[in-house]
Amino acid sequence: MKITLIRHGESESNTSGYINDNPARPAPLTERGKAQAESAAISLRSVPYTLAFVSEFQRARETAAILLRQHDCQLLIDSRLNERCSGMDGQPSDIFNDMVRPDPVHIKPEKGESFLELMDRMRRFLDDVAEQYPQAVILAVSHQHPILAALALSGTDPEKAAHGNLDNCCWIDLVWPR
Repeated sequence: MKITLIRHGESESNTSGYINDNPARPAPLTERGKAQAESAAISLRSVPYTLAFVSEFQRARETAAILLRQHDCQLLIDSRLNERCSGMDGQPSDIFNDMVRPDPVHIKPEKGESFLELMDRMRRFLDDVAEQYPQAVILAVSHQHPILAALALSGTDPEKAAHGNLDNCCWIDLVWPR
């Protein structure tokens, strides 16, 4: 299976500096985020996607809607593409970042998940989708941490991946299984 994992466009939660890891709390795309998604849609328009997946978050669903204007394929919501759970929804992002910085792979917030747990979640997603759709060309709209976890699964050192950064509407292409 070939899969493009793309981060959503800039959202209000990105610009506010607060954590939004609760898909029930709205955090729509900003105008800049919509423009980022439009630009990505132009870049990806010639890729023959046969199926698309998206996280439960509003910002990801809005990005997917823009990207899929150029494609005629089914869109499925999958919670395994959701942002890393910190259990700190609504708190400043810096609190989470400062907490995990010493060991971003293993540190687990009290009500959240570690990067290793996120890697397991993403492995289950990738394995399940590859088993069900082995010949598919897939678009998956997700968030920075799950995509970095997928990078770690594809061979990037987990420590390096966990310290990584992925700009809004940037993507990685993977062939899974490796």
